[in-house]
Amino acid sequence: MSEAAGVQAGGPSSGASRRAGLQALATWQARWKQLGTRERVLVAVAATVLALAMLWSVGVQPAWQTLRSAPARLDALDAQTLAMRRLADQSRELRQSPLPPTHQAAQALQAASERLGSAARLSVQGDRAVLTLEGLDPQALRSWLAEVRSGARARTVEAQLVRSGPGFSGTVTVVIPASP
Repeated sequence: MSEAAGVQAGGPSSGASRRAGLQALATWQARWKQLGTRERVLVAVAATVLALAMLWSVGVQPAWQTLRSAPARLDALDAQTLAMRRLADQSRELRQSPLPPTHQAAQALQAASERLGSAARLSVQGDRAVLTLEGLDPQALRSWLAEVRSGARARTVEAQLVRSGPGFSGTVTVVIPASP
């Protein structure tokens, strides 16, 4: 028999491993026969307990945990889906509405910035506007960004913000769209 044929048939190593497995089985059977009835019952009970513990830890417990956590995960996913649908609707409305004239967009941007008070300063240069912040409240920044996006139809192109105390400091650059 050639060596290639031996490899195809399982090779010499598979025969050796099979013999080792049979020898281990024979040794185990001999030890089992040497055990008394009481020891056999104890070993069988221990093996049953071990098998049930493995079945629980591998098969039942993970599925049970998934079932318990599924409602909370579904609620969180539903909330995310709803938020994404709201954003999609808002985006669709913004795309469908006509752009305001450039001077109106700049006025809306200026008005939104004035509501921020002394924590923010706006400078407009052509179609870009830079808002410089000093300790601005995060909620006020979020409101400003939403108002600028919907009212002036400006979009943020750059933001360099640093958390400073209770608010943010840095700059936010927006582009005012050119009206047709």
